[in-house]
Amino acid sequence: MKLLVDSGATKADWIALDDNGNRLFTTQTLGLSPEVIGKEEAIQRLEARFDISNNRKDVTHLYFYGAGCGTDRMKKFMTEIFVEFFPNAEVSVQEDTYAAAYATNPSKEKSIVCILGTGSNCSYFDGEVLHQKVQSLGYIAMDDCSGNRFGRDLIRAYYFNKMPENLAKLFASEYNLDPDVIKHNLYKEPNPNAYLATFAKFLIQHKDDSFIKGIIFEAMQTFVDCYITQYDNAHEVPVHFVGSIAFYLKTELGEVLSKNGLKLGNVLRRPIDGLIEFHKLN
Repeated sequence: MKLLVDSGATKADWIALDDNGNRLFTTQTLGLSPEVIGKEEAIQRLEARFDISNNRKDVTHLYFYGAGCGTDRMKKFMTEIFVEFFPNAEVSVQEDTYAAAYATNPSKEKSIVCILGTGSNCSYFDGEVLHQKVQSLGYIAMDDCSGNRFGRDLIRAYYFNKMPENLAKLFASEYNLDPDVIKHNLYKEPNPNAYLATFAKFLIQHKDDSFIKGIIFEAMQTFVDCYITQYDNAHEVPVHFVGSIAFYLKTELGEVLSKNGLKLGNVLRRPIDGLIEFHKLN
């Protein structure tokens, strides 16, 4: 049995395949990002899914693509957890950008590959290897144009009284904006980045409002300036995206990229289904 896993900070999608590439089961766990959870929490999240824990001795290969796995230390950390949990499996751990690259581009052509979900990332794919000029420092310092950054922008706009009154009333009616609740989720609960990203739903629902548009387009232009155009051939190759933020704001992405002379490539909400095709071909 082979397991393909695409994990963001919020959730992880799992697909089990037999030796012929047929799907045995699909499931989800909470996200397995080593930047925000430890070994004990990771094991608990694996054990919480019966279809994973019940079949763990039957797994022969595990291909894990995860947020927060961009450094050797984090790859080693996750590999050790999986080797212990899946005792008979060969384990491969790569950062989640490889899942995005393989899913949007199974023929492995040169491209720029971006993730806009709970977090964000951007790499150049030369057909074999991903290259990054900027090392991500995680959700506190970076993650521009991501769900958690949009959530932060909305909360700040609300509390600094910059949000128009009609939007502020709607925002307050949909979320518990008590400061003690917000601070508890940000500083006492696990996965504060995922908590912030829950507010991005409001931004997507009201994306045609002029105030929200301003937040969206400013964030996208920052992402273009700081991430995409760091690559010298950015105007020569397609720019692919995966993630819910990219998927639901595809029209806006197309506008911003076109304005900057860039070519929008494939946009997928989640890469897991594309990974099946990639692993069949490769």
